Amino acid sequence: MPVARLGEIFSIPENDHRVMDLWERFLNGEEADSDALRRLIDDSWHRCQAASVDPSRRTAAPPLGAGSLDALRDDYCELLEAGAPVMASARELLSETGTFMVLTDPSGVILSTEGDNITRSAAEDIQLMSGADWSELACGTNAIGTALEVGQPVQIHSAEHYCSGIKRWTCSATVIRNPYDGDILGVVDVSGLGPSYSRHSLALVVTTAGRIENRLARIELGARYRLLEHCVDRLSSAGSDGVIVFDRHGRAIKANERAALALAVLGASDAGVIGDGLGHLRLRWTKRQVVPETLPDWLRPEWLEPVVLDGERIGAVLSIPAPRVRSSGSRRPEGLNKPVQEPVSGPFGGVIGQSPALIQSLNRARQLARSRVSVLLLGETGVGKEVFARCIHASSAAKDSPFVALNCGGLTRDLLASELFGYAEGAFTGARRGGMIGKIEAADGGTLFLDEIGEMPIDLQPHFLRVLEEGEVYRLGENKPRTINFRLIAATNRDLRSEIPAGRFRMDLFYRIAVTSIQIPPLRERIEDVALLAEHYLALLAHEHGLEPRTLSPAVLAALEQYAWPGNIREFRNVMEGMLLMSQDLILTERDLPPEILDEVRVDASGGQDSGPALMGLESVERDVILRTIRGCGGNMAAVARELGIAKSTVYLKLKRFGLSGHLDDLRAGRV
Repeated sequence: MPVARLGEIFSIPENDHRVMDLWERFLNGEEADSDALRRLIDDSWHRCQAASVDPSRRTAAPPLGAGSLDALRDDYCELLEAGAPVMASARELLSETGTFMVLTDPSGVILSTEGDNITRSAAEDIQLMSGADWSELACGTNAIGTALEVGQPVQIHSAEHYCSGIKRWTCSATVIRNPYDGDILGVVDVSGLGPSYSRHSLALVVTTAGRIENRLARIELGARYRLLEHCVDRLSSAGSDGVIVFDRHGRAIKANERAALALAVLGASDAGVIGDGLGHLRLRWTKRQVVPETLPDWLRPEWLEPVVLDGERIGAVLSIPAPRVRSSGSRRPEGLNKPVQEPVSGPFGGVIGQSPALIQSLNRARQLARSRVSVLLLGETGVGKEVFARCIHASSAAKDSPFVALNCGGLTRDLLASELFGYAEGAFTGARRGGMIGKIEAADGGTLFLDEIGEMPIDLQPHFLRVLEEGEVYRLGENKPRTINFRLIAATNRDLRSEIPAGRFRMDLFYRIAVTSIQIPPLRERIEDVALLAEHYLALLAHEHGLEPRTLSPAVLAALEQYAWPGNIREFRNVMEGMLLMSQDLILTERDLPPEILDEVRVDASGGQDSGPALMGLESVERDVILRTIRGCGGNMAAVARELGIAKSTVYLKLKRFGLSGHLDDLRAGRV
């Protein structure tokens, strides 16, 4: 809803007599065309008239009984918990101004009050008290009900009220919104008798609502942190089930990489892992329900497991079983008749490979590209995180808007701040004349890609979080914000979750940027793509350098498939370019391999085949480290993953690569 002009936000007490005359004429069927009546009030009066609200009403309806009010307060206990200390801090000011503060639920029913006792006593005469309904439908034009209708700060004074019984009062109110999805949670209002009118009352309610929202955000952040910590093993499990975690309000907040494919197989793509949070996927249940009464057709109740800690339901985990592939000759399940490894096309055509791990990441990236939600790309150095980011941007609705990239690593704190936020002329010694636009502003309307976001200094992180939450950026040296709207894609090769307790990364920023994540596999985990990558880069680089196309001998291909590729795709490309430029032959042989690869793999120079399944040097060391860690952790694979600083699924993948996946029992017993 558009923000009202300044002249329409505040009441004008000097117009009170004219407004009263306009109200009487309005009730007689005449249109109020005077500039003394604000558009906000005129619209509200028409809503009240259309809803048959009685303009002669003297008070609100009797409040809820004690039992019903207690139950309602229990439903909104967190709103009350967040609001109580904030409202209490205004007690002295309220007493001095002869006003009192009201906190309501989203329907306008008053939950609690605070402030001047004399004024509160007078308010009881019109039922402005806990348990009473002050929506527009119940009490006509008033700050509480009208703020709920327009979703903005509202000030209503004296004659502007629709019902005659409350025209002695003046009130200011604004809505309180859920800091995560923007839903209205309630209203904070300051009311008093007519002489207590002040424009500052509106500023007070806006400030109070903001402080309550901040406290609610901290409460919710703590609850989500507890939930995700409890569910981390489920999300990182090496199993093939799709796993989605819901918070206690039924919002999907985290999913593993198999969830999108599982939803697609079920034909639930519209509810998939896209959009704000996790898109349209939301379950609705009351506080007293264990599971929702109504579920989507594709979701079976037994897949949903409540997460309960200390007797409190803090969320739920949805586990979607992996589709079963029947034996040969049997028909495959619906949705699996097409191979997963379909050719990559469109904006993602530049991502070379058809391995299952890569295709899974690509499918997830394609799905997320349709939304504006923040994405965190996870993967080792050189896996192609910026390539993924550019592909996501090119597949989005903002593809014709800017794509702005910035690497947060290797820059000093001050340089990174100026690159991110920009600066005004004269902001510091050496500042460019006329100032400089920052990368955040440059990405307005498009995509901002922040690589190595884990390197962002801890003291810059709250400033960047503010930009994400408020959609405004301040250039260094300026006090006026600039409105911006961009889609954030961040990338890191660090485990940001472990950086949080170490004090190197803020928890609130982590959950803001990690709304959804994509794990990009390292090259050593998709060795089947090496041949495709070699063909692609040899053709591309030969064209760039004006050389004839080259091919690899079988021995060289075998060596490349055996090498660990610590630098991933970036290293692979460099190796291909070096071999291409240094060789005079059309077929590249083992003689063209760099020494670092020759030192780690064994190539049979005469037969053109690798010498056998013997592990290369680095892999042998890696295998020994994993085995020692498994023994040291008593076979607890979750503990092994934490000790090694990798996902549990990666541990299982490595065991499979080393030919040990069938010996887990022996590994746990120390017999291997």
